[in-house]
Amino acid sequence: MDYRRRNTKKYGFRCPDLKELKKLSSFVLDPLDFKQRHGKLLSVLSTDVVEGLLSVLVQFYNPLYRCFTFPGYQLVPTLEEYAHLLGMPISEKVPFSGLKEIPRSHIIAEALHLKKSEVDAHLVKKGGILGLTSEFLIGKAIVFAQAGSMDAFEAIFVLLIYGLTLFPNIDGFVDVNAIRIFLIGNLVPTLLGDIVDIINSCGEFSNVPLIGTQGGINYNPALACRQLGFPLRDKPNNTQLEGLFYQEGKDPQHLKQWMIHALHKMHRKGRFELGLCNCVALEAYTIWVKKRDLEMKMSYACEIPMSLVVVEPSTLPNQDIEELEDALTKMKEERDTWEERFHALSRKHKELQLESKDKDALIEILEDRVVKR
Repeated sequence: MDYRRRNTKKYGFRCPDLKELKKLSSFVLDPLDFKQRHGKLLSVLSTDVVEGLLSVLVQFYNPLYRCFTFPGYQLVPTLEEYAHLLGMPISEKVPFSGLKEIPRSHIIAEALHLKKSEVDAHLVKKGGILGLTSEFLIGKAIVFAQAGSMDAFEAIFVLLIYGLTLFPNIDGFVDVNAIRIFLIGNLVPTLLGDIVDIINSCGEFSNVPLIGTQGGINYNPALACRQLGFPLRDKPNNTQLEGLFYQEGKDPQHLKQWMIHALHKMHRKGRFELGLCNCVALEAYTIWVKKRDLEMKMSYACEIPMSLVVVEPSTLPNQDIEELEDALTKMKEERDTWEERFHALSRKHKELQLESKDKDALIEILEDRVVKR
């Protein structure tokens, strides 16, 4: 067998300028209240991406299995993970499909607390797609914030985060796809908020299809059990690893229609099918992963398997693991709460400092007038 590594590949990543958008976050008076309504969008906006990090991470991506492969372990971007990162309540609304007609200007205007004439005047086409410029939206957001119209400000602010951060397409432009997703209010397809049940497949597919603004792809839940807290006892079968892909505008097999239909029929599995929470992997699975590493010539030194003896690793009692997971979750929630309170108090402190300077200046003016008299 050939044990060489594959060559490192170079990729380019869009780095949108978010300075003006981040400035708008200072108008959010109560971050905790904002989080209740819009999830962790403020955290997403304030996240600093280390330069070069994505370029390194993408070297570990396995396009065949739609996952990141590390020595003896695979990491899958799942719907459950996205829901947790965004901290958003997942509704039963139909997810984004891209098939619905372009929202009419009066619908966009109503959602953004704008006049229909304003939307009509600023709805432009860039790169062959309609949308609104970030310059126009940021300007309106500032006007609403300064006027104390916080509902209107938040609507535009959230749309800007959708269009410039979560679903960027053209720099300085919020396209109609981002507006559609904003109007739907459902960033990820329907799923249970409780991690006890996970989405295992959809419709007639053996895995989970994903529809985005640029096309469609899938991920394989059979590889994600371990990261979601369930054991991986054996290697997955080939039917569980079927690959799906289409590019928007290039779909000769009409996969998009099949995916949309499948997303209305999600099949879930829980502890009865997956076993008790115990995120371990048995030797049959790890041997399979290492063998695939060698075949894919991954960018790290692969350990050559010496034998095929299946040995079950020792594990912590399930009860202890569950207690540790509960404690960890509680600590993370407390940390997030204190961070948000700190940022809120920090902004309040800056506001008070500005007020104090203004009052000091006013006192000096009054004192000068008294002296002159």
